Amino acid sequence: MTNFLNWIETKFMPPMAKLAEQKHLKAIRDGVISTLSLILVGSFFLIIANPPIPSWAEAIAPYTANIVIPFRITMGLMSIYAAYGMGYSLAKSYKLDGVTGGVLSLATFLMLTVPVNVDALLPEGQGIGWVLPMNNLGGAGMFSAILAMIFAVESLRFFKSRNLMIKMPEQVPSSVARSFEALIPGAFVITVVWIIRVLLDFDLNQFILSIFSPINDILGNNLLGVLVPVIFITLLWAAGVHGMSVIGSIARPMWLVMLDANGQALADGTAPNALPYIAPEQFYQWLVWVGGAGSTLALCIILLFCKSVYLKQVGRFSIVPSIFNINEPLIFGVPLVMNPILAIPFVIAPVVTTTLSYFAVKLGVINGFVSNVPWTLPAPIGAFLSASNDWKAAILVLINIAIAGLIYYPFVKVYDKKLLEEELNQVSEEQAIL
Repeated sequence: MTNFLNWIETKFMPPMAKLAEQKHLKAIRDGVISTLSLILVGSFFLIIANPPIPSWAEAIAPYTANIVIPFRITMGLMSIYAAYGMGYSLAKSYKLDGVTGGVLSLATFLMLTVPVNVDALLPEGQGIGWVLPMNNLGGAGMFSAILAMIFAVESLRFFKSRNLMIKMPEQVPSSVARSFEALIPGAFVITVVWIIRVLLDFDLNQFILSIFSPINDILGNNLLGVLVPVIFITLLWAAGVHGMSVIGSIARPMWLVMLDANGQALADGTAPNALPYIAPEQFYQWLVWVGGAGSTLALCIILLFCKSVYLKQVGRFSIVPSIFNINEPLIFGVPLVMNPILAIPFVIAPVVTTTLSYFAVKLGVINGFVSNVPWTLPAPIGAFLSASNDWKAAILVLINIAIAGLIYYPFVKVYDKKLLEEELNQVSEEQAIL
């Protein structure tokens, strides 16, 4: 195990760490994170529209469509907000104007969605005009937003680096000067996308979804695909790399598509235990990463009863953060990093709980996940809220904690005995000196 962890640290970790710092991936991560507050607000209204008490659900049923409007305007338009945030972040990383990069990215993304004139579909006198279909503006449009951001900002950088811009005198206000600087790259970007989407009638978003749909099905509904992120995240953490930062940068756009599809399905009347995807990110957050990556809340509880003074102290100062899913004190305090003894349960425990949780959702024992609630909630509460107020999800969290504890226990006992011997030897040496 030591050799394996050394291989991860020296061979596997450097390219993964470099990948996590790649400009485009960082821009995607920052842009998606910028939408988090809106997603949380939208999720809150989706929870209200799907209460756990049947009598309450019946009482608000006539008003459900109005209650979920904030959900549709926040999560339902997630890609619009992300397009601007990602463009802003990437432009800033190139030392370009962030606002210009964000606006160009947003305009490019919207150009990929052809507006529809609904007047012809309505009785005379009830005209609404041109509208944008919302189907591709939520999570389903995330991949298009990413490509739009890359094309827009890279075009802006190309024109800027070659000085192909309209320069205004220094006396002109900076906001006006920025607008004129973006005129030529903006005209180029909009024209190219117009040719592709309108003249050639090529629906890029539909094409991308057709490519990624099998991947989403594998990652979201296939046991092996669900386990792969767990294995990579825990192995990277065991080697000292923030596994979620690396794997999340790659998988989070797909996870968002899954969460959005689940939320839309629930809002449209699909049963909460029959949603399209099993494992968006919230599946891992609430059922697997209980206490943090590696299912470490169970480990922290065991540490409280260790004989080693050091481990017991680590357990004491880590228990409160662990309840709120913050486990860096454990990972670097035990430590779990490069620890051949505890690295084994650190990987195995999440694999076992992931497998159990996968079948619990797949078989409809618990509801699927539809809401992105704050990740610092205690896991039973977060699971209850995120899974359409399902109390069985909270019970499964407690079961997973117990299972993880059983897996960690024998390894912790071995590690505890080792540290206890070291502590006793140190005390004996100090007494001998005295």
